[in-house]
Amino acid sequence: MNILYAGSKTVFRVLVSGLFMVACFYTGNAQTRAILKNDTLTLSNSLIKRQFLWNNGELLALNLTDIQSGKNLLKTASNPAFRITEKISLKESSFKTEELAANNLHYAYLKAEVILDYGTFKLKRIFRILENVPAIECENYLWIAEDSDFDRTENFLQTPVILENIETSIKYPHLKAVEFFDRTDQNNNLVKEEDAVAFTNPVELKGNLLQITSSEFGEPGVFILKKAPCSFVQLSYPGYDFKSARNSISVVGAGISNQALIKGEWIKLYGSVVGVFDGSERGFTHALHSYQKSIRRTFAERDEMIMMNTWGDRNKDASISEAFLKAELDACEKLGVSHFQVDDGWQQGLSQNSAQAAGDKWDLWSKEDWEPHAERLPNGFKPIVEYARKKNIQLGLWFAPSNYNSYENWEMDAEIILNLYHTYSIRYFKIDGTMLPDKLADHRLRMLFDKVSTESDGNIVINLDATAGNRAGYHYLSSYGNIFLENRYTDWGNYYPHWTLRNLWQLSAYVPTRNFQIEFLNKWRNKAVYGEDDPLAPYFIPFEYQFAITMMAQPLAWFEGTGLPEEAMNIGGVIKKYRSIQADIHTGDIYPIGDEPSGYGWTGFQSVKDEKSGYVLVFREKNKEASRLMKTLLPEKKNIVLTPVLGQGKRIETMPDSNHEIQLELPDEFSYCLYEYTVED
Repeated sequence: MNILYAGSKTVFRVLVSGLFMVACFYTGNAQTRAILKNDTLTLSNSLIKRQFLWNNGELLALNLTDIQSGKNLLKTASNPAFRITEKISLKESSFKTEELAANNLHYAYLKAEVILDYGTFKLKRIFRILENVPAIECENYLWIAEDSDFDRTENFLQTPVILENIETSIKYPHLKAVEFFDRTDQNNNLVKEEDAVAFTNPVELKGNLLQITSSEFGEPGVFILKKAPCSFVQLSYPGYDFKSARNSISVVGAGISNQALIKGEWIKLYGSVVGVFDGSERGFTHALHSYQKSIRRTFAERDEMIMMNTWGDRNKDASISEAFLKAELDACEKLGVSHFQVDDGWQQGLSQNSAQAAGDKWDLWSKEDWEPHAERLPNGFKPIVEYARKKNIQLGLWFAPSNYNSYENWEMDAEIILNLYHTYSIRYFKIDGTMLPDKLADHRLRMLFDKVSTESDGNIVINLDATAGNRAGYHYLSSYGNIFLENRYTDWGNYYPHWTLRNLWQLSAYVPTRNFQIEFLNKWRNKAVYGEDDPLAPYFIPFEYQFAITMMAQPLAWFEGTGLPEEAMNIGGVIKKYRSIQADIHTGDIYPIGDEPSGYGWTGFQSVKDEKSGYVLVFREKNKEASRLMKTLLPEKKNIVLTPVLGQGKRIETMPDSNHEIQLELPDEFSYCLYEYTVED
C-alpha cells in the first residue's frame, strides 16, 4: 500500500515582465522538454511539438508538429488560446516547470505551468507532457479574489469561454465530431458521429472529440479532446463544443458562468488535449488511446477485475446478511470471480432504493449512516473480510456521497471512505447518486476523489456509475478508477447481450475498453418477460457467450451468485483461464472489427499488443453463416498463426489479403472464439 515509485522534483520558475525572456527545462529524458525562449514557448516529446507565441503569457498557438512525419499542422492563430474576458488588462505572468516522478496514480510527466495575474483574478494553464504520447493535455484553472464583485458584474466572463484557438494548415480540412451519451438507464445509443467540411461560414459541432484530417492521402491529422462531461450535461453549455470557420477552429465552453463563480480557491475548468496522428483511422485510435492510457497509471493487481455485484437480480438489499455474503463469496470462488462488491444495503442508513419501506436516505447522509448495518451485519465487516481473504477475493462497497448543498460534506465523505479502507482494507467503491448541477458541486466532488486517492497512495479504486443524472461521462474525472456503464435487468426486459456488446463496440474506438465495467446477467431469470418468440432473449444465448462479451473490458457479474443454477458454474474454468490473460489482453490497443453488433452478424475486437502479437475476439451472432471473411488489423501478406485460447474456434494459419481480411469459422449460432495471434517473419 506504499507508493511504488518516488523521486525528487525539479522546479524552474521565471517571472515575466519584459519582452526578453529565457527559461529552459529538460527532463531526465532529453526528448521531453518545456522551453520558454524569447517570445516562444515550446512543449515537446519524441512524437509531438506544440509552440506558442508567448504574447505576455496570453498564448497564441503557433505550430503543432507531428514529429514522425516532420510536418507542421498549424498556422499562427490570431486570437489567444485561452481567454475568459477582454475587459481587464494583464498585470503579470509567470512560467514554471516541474518534473513529477511516477507513483501509484500517474506516470512520470513534465508539468509546464503558465499563470496570468490580472489583479482581482488569475488564470492558470497546466500542460502535461509525457514521453511516447502523441498529445499534450492542458488543464485550465480560475482564481477570483474574495473581495471581487465579478459575481455581480454582468458578462464578466466572455461568452463562450474559448479553451483552444488554432489555425490549421491542413488543406481542405475534414472534421468529424464525436458526441457521447451516458445516463445509460435512458440511453442505449452512446456514440454519435457528425462529419463536416470546414467552410467560410462558421460550423458548430457538438461532442467531446474532434478529428481533423486532410483530403490528401497520407497526410497527418489532428485530434482535440474536450475534457468535460458529455455535451448534453455540461455546465453553462453554449450549445456546441467546437466552432470552425474555414481553417480556424475553437474549443468552447469552460463549465462556469457569471452566476456560479467561486472565490478564494483555484477552480478547475474544463480542459483540452491536442494530439497528432498519421491520418488513418487506426492511427487516430492508437494516438487517442495512448493519451487516455496515460491519464491513470494502471497495475494488474489493483485494476484488473472480474467483479460480482448482487444488485442485478433486483432483490435490492433484501438478502443482505453475514450468511448471505459468505454464501455469495462461495459462489464467487466457484465461478473464478476476483472481486465481490456489496451494493446498497450494507450500511446502517438505508437508501430510498431499499427493499424496506423505512429506507429514505439519498441526498444527505450522516457519518453514522455508513456504519455496517447493526441487524444485518451484527458482527460488522470483520468476519466477511477474513472470509474473503481466505478465498483470495477482494471486497468492494457501494457508496453515495451526500450531494446536499453541492457536496458541502465532501470532507466527511472522504474520511468515511478512507476509514473503511484503513479499517478493513476495502478499496473498491462504486460511487452512485452523484450529480453535477453546478460548479461548486463539480469542484467539491473532485476534491473528495483527490483526497481519497492521494491519502490512500492510489490504492482506492473508484467505480464511477454512469447510469443516471448529470455525471462525469467518459472524459472527465477519469483518473480515479473505472466506469460502471450500465444497469440492465431481465426483470424489465431491457437487457439484451447484443445491446451491451454494441455499446462497448462503439465506445471502443474512442475510449480504452479496460476503462469500463461491462455486465453479464443471470440469463435463467425472467424468461417469461421476453417470451418464446424473442430469438435474441438472454435465455436462448449461452452463458459463456454472454461472459465473452465482457472480455475486452472489466467483466461485471451482475447477479446473485447463489441464485444461479448449478450449470452456470460450468464457466468457472473459462473465467479462471481468462483471468490469467486479462491483463495481457488489455496491454494492447483494442479496436472494433467486423459488423456493428446487431444480434445477427459477425463482430468482435482486436487487441494489438505490438507488430508481432495480440488477440482477436470474434463472435458469430444469430446467423446461418458457418464462416465469414472478416476485415482485421492484421498485417497484409504476412504469415499469421491464430491459436484458440477460449471458445469454439480452431487453430488458423493464414495470410491476410490486401484488405487485411481473413477467413474465420465458428460452428454454431451464438458461438465465439478468443484467439492469441503471432505474426511470423
